[in-house]
Amino acid sequence: MRQTHQLFLLQRLAALLGIVFLGQACSTPPAAQQQPNIIMILADDQGWGDLSSSGNTNLATPNIDALATNGVKFENFYVSPVCSPTRAEMLTGRYHPRGGVFGTSAGGELLDLDEETIAEVLSAAGYATGAFGKWHNGMQPPYHPNARGFDEFYGFASGHWGDYFSPNLLEHNGTLVKGNGFMIDDFTDWALDFIETNAGNPFFAYLPYNTPHSPMQVPDRWWEKFDDDSSLKLRHREPERENTQHTRAALAMVENIDWNVGRIQEKVRALNLERNTIIIYFTDNGPNGSRWNGGMKGRKGSTDEGGVKSPFYMQWVDTIEAGSSVEEIAGAIDLLPTLAEMAGIQHGAKQPLDGVSLKPLLDGADAWEDRYIFSHWRGNTSVRDQNYRLGADNQLFDMAADFGQTTDVSDNVPVVATAMREAKEAWEAEVLAEFNREPRPFPVGHPDFTFTQLPIRDAEGTGRIERSNRYPNDSFFRNWVDVNDQISWNVDVLTAGEYEAVLYYACPEDDLGATIALAFGGAEIQAQVTVANDPPLLGAENDRDPRQESYVKDFKPMTLGTITLEAGAGSLTLRALEMPGSQVMEVRLLMLNRVNAE
Repeated sequence: MRQTHQLFLLQRLAALLGIVFLGQACSTPPAAQQQPNIIMILADDQGWGDLSSSGNTNLATPNIDALATNGVKFENFYVSPVCSPTRAEMLTGRYHPRGGVFGTSAGGELLDLDEETIAEVLSAAGYATGAFGKWHNGMQPPYHPNARGFDEFYGFASGHWGDYFSPNLLEHNGTLVKGNGFMIDDFTDWALDFIETNAGNPFFAYLPYNTPHSPMQVPDRWWEKFDDDSSLKLRHREPERENTQHTRAALAMVENIDWNVGRIQEKVRALNLERNTIIIYFTDNGPNGSRWNGGMKGRKGSTDEGGVKSPFYMQWVDTIEAGSSVEEIAGAIDLLPTLAEMAGIQHGAKQPLDGVSLKPLLDGADAWEDRYIFSHWRGNTSVRDQNYRLGADNQLFDMAADFGQTTDVSDNVPVVATAMREAKEAWEAEVLAEFNREPRPFPVGHPDFTFTQLPIRDAEGTGRIERSNRYPNDSFFRNWVDVNDQISWNVDVLTAGEYEAVLYYACPEDDLGATIALAFGGAEIQAQVTVANDPPLLGAENDRDPRQESYVKDFKPMTLGTITLEAGAGSLTLRALEMPGSQVMEVRLLMLNRVNAE
């Protein structure tokens, strides 16, 4: 099905960075053919090896496996080493540095606004669009999912969450709400309602689950099977590095995902949608721990095979051949062009795509042009072709013979090694040339949205104010014990007007009475802390393995008043004027709701 490798190398030396435009590859189905529904399920920190269909006998995932049995399994599918870059590549069909994504928190996850998302493409074609889970490509509009093509959003926009059981401060279309039960079950409930509501029209349901990302929390029902080490028959290739408690929790979380995938399949069948619905399952990076992963080198954060290889299953009953497999390399960058073509959507892409449509492979194409897929994170770039991986240190590995990347074969195939090194250099010169890692201001007051959420994740504290954890995403500020210290957000007010400011805080009764001021430019409002809120830290009681991330609290909303904001960039500051107790307060989040525009 492929050209010879030698011919491929000669072609790549002449044109190392082939790019396609979406409009060139798409075809339109017959007028009578209804556009397929699309359900895309993305797991968080689940490795390729965390499925029974990958050969892992430690767990059972019959519902996820059934997507491959009833559809197609891609044997060599690649994503990015970490969360937000993979999401950016899936959404846009382009490598994440092109979209300005350079981190996983504090603004590094923001997807540039000149990037077009798959949700925007499908929405323009008449699809109802909904996302339910972890977004992780920007919180404030116009980065928010409701501003990037999704009609419905329920979940959270940051990189991780601190409590998986009925947590506070989730959101539904910008309104803060409380979750209902275990988060993965809850997200699935919302998706099932969305599917049923839109059963008569084409829909795109995106379920970016937040497990098995830590903290390692899972209901007892799923944990009981894994309550001792005897459940682990397969171990990491260096077993002394494996934390079996963490492994068992991760596998229990995956089995919970599998149960929810089964619920989705049942709903699709019950609504008689199976023959007109594409269901996709994949993960966003390698495993978040040292556990069995088929002997591959690398885990989450690594550009080696184990850090970027993902399962990828796609089911479309009676259209995709059941039980088929694709050996050709593919990746998250291919999903936008593939799904657009499968939906019969013709449009000119706003940006040149790195991905290609995989539909010819699903149709049994006799010829397929070999190519390179690039993996990049924190200055490291590796390159994969059909047979080899060039590591970040320019060592070359024969992936068919050496899945664990133990032996450099550069001297054995010098033509291959040279071509891949030159391809890597050319890719870095082009793609990273305009890769801007400078912090961007957080937008406030997009004209099409009344809400702006400013979490402490996106703030800076001075003096002795400290973050509750070094991982910012679900953190809060504490130790505000000096009136000279302050909290600030680097913002850009997009629409001048009046904004109601609501602060989510904690403060014990003995420390009540502090007066605080919120200021931007020449405007300032003041408020006094008069109602106690002294909740305990949450999370440890549900952790199956000690966490790295912050514990959380049930923070209480306090209305500060209405502040008039002028358009423009600057520092939005929260400072203390008086502190009669031992501290001012602890702070988790500032909500700004525009009440009228100038």
